[in-house]
Amino acid sequence: MKETIRKLARQFKAGRKSAGRKTRNVIVLKNKKGYDLCLRHLKAAGISPVKAARRSRLIGCEAPSNVDWTALKKHPSVAYIEKDRLVKAHGTPVISLSSRDKRAKGNCRIDPLKIPWNIARIQAPPVWKRTLGRCAKLAVVDTGVGPNPDLSVAGGVNTINGGSFKDDNGHGTHVAGIAAATGKKRIFGAAPKVRLFAVKALDEFGFGFVSDIAEGIDWCVKNRMDVINMSFGLPGESRILREAVARARRKGIVMTASVGNDGPNNKRIDAPARYPGVLGIAATTRRNRVASFSSRGRGIALSAPGVNILSTAPGRGYVRMSGTSMSSPHAAGGAALLRSLAPGASASCIARKLVSAAKPLPGGRRAVGAGLLQVAPAAAALRPRRCRHSRKGSTQRSAKSERDNKRE
Repeated sequence: MKETIRKLARQFKAGRKSAGRKTRNVIVLKNKKGYDLCLRHLKAAGISPVKAARRSRLIGCEAPSNVDWTALKKHPSVAYIEKDRLVKAHGTPVISLSSRDKRAKGNCRIDPLKIPWNIARIQAPPVWKRTLGRCAKLAVVDTGVGPNPDLSVAGGVNTINGGSFKDDNGHGTHVAGIAAATGKKRIFGAAPKVRLFAVKALDEFGFGFVSDIAEGIDWCVKNRMDVINMSFGLPGESRILREAVARARRKGIVMTASVGNDGPNNKRIDAPARYPGVLGIAATTRRNRVASFSSRGRGIALSAPGVNILSTAPGRGYVRMSGTSMSSPHAAGGAALLRSLAPGASASCIARKLVSAAKPLPGGRRAVGAGLLQVAPAAAALRPRRCRHSRKGSTQRSAKSERDNKRE
C-alpha cells in the first residue's frame, strides 16, 4: 500500500499545478487495521484527508478530478472507493413569526392551545397520558439543533468539523421541534419529553457529504439511539450511506426519512428513504391529500403533514416550513413514543405497528404509502413493557424481547 499511495501522491501534486476541478472521494477499508495503515501512509505521503472516521473505516480525500484511483481500489485492504456525494435538506421556509408567545396560557399540564394542528392530526396527544417519550433517545441528523426555549437538547456531535452542533441554518431546529418540542413556551412536538440529540452533518446551506452522514449514523449506533430522523435526500446511489443505514438497522434503531420534494414526475424516492429498514415518509396537506411537491415512487411507508408546518427556529423564534422534511419527524416522534412505551420492542415491530395503524388516504401507495400516520392506534396495539430509564443503553434489546415482538 505504501508504494501505491506514493504514486497517488505524485498525481495529487501534478494535479495541483493545473487549474482543474477537484472532487471529494472516500476510501472505505475492510478493517480497522487497514484503515490505520492507509491513514498513516497517506499522511506520510503528504496527503491530508478531509475526513477520517475510524469507526466507519472511511477516509475522505479532496483530489484533482483527473487522479486515477484504480491501483488503490485493487489493494486487498480496500473495500471500495466512492465519490463523496452531496445530500440536501428537504425543507423550504414559508414565513417567519414573532418570537413572542401570543398563545393563551392554560392551567393544565398539557395546554391544548400549544398543540399544533399537525401534531393533533397524527394522534400523538392521546398517547401522552401513557408516555411523553421520556424513555427514548431520538437523534436528528441535520443542520444542527437549537437553541430554542421549546427544545431541550441532551447532547450531540458535529461530524463536519468537530465543532458546535448548534444550528446555523434553521432546518434542523424546525425538524427537531416537530418531533420533540417541549411546550415550555409555545408549541408541543410529537414526543415532548424524548431525549433529543443533535447530529450536525449538514452545513449552513442545508447540504452535506455522505461521509459526514455515515459518521453521524455510526455515532448514533455507538451512543445507542432509539430513533434516527433523516430529513434529507440523495437522488443517486451511495454504498457508503446504504451500509451505514444497514449497521443502524442491525442495532435495532428505528429510522425515518423524507422521501423528497420532486413531485409526481420523479422516477423514484430519494435515499435513504428507499433503503431497507427506513420508514420513508411522504407529505400531506391539511386536507389530508398528498402534497403537490411530495415525491412519488416505491418504498413510501407512511404520510404525515408537511405543508405550512409551524415549528421552532434558532434563537427564540418560530417559523413555518413546507417539505417532506417536515413530515418525517412526525413519524420519528411517534416511533419514540412507541419505543418509550415498549423499550424492548424491535424496530421492525414498531414500524409494523405504525404502518398497520395508518389511516388510508387517496392517491395510492406510490404517493401516500399505507396512509396518514396515526400514533394512538399504533400505541394501543403495542404491548407495553417496563421503562428502565436509568439503565445504560436504552436501545440494547434482549433476545427474549425480540422473540416476544416477533409473536405480536
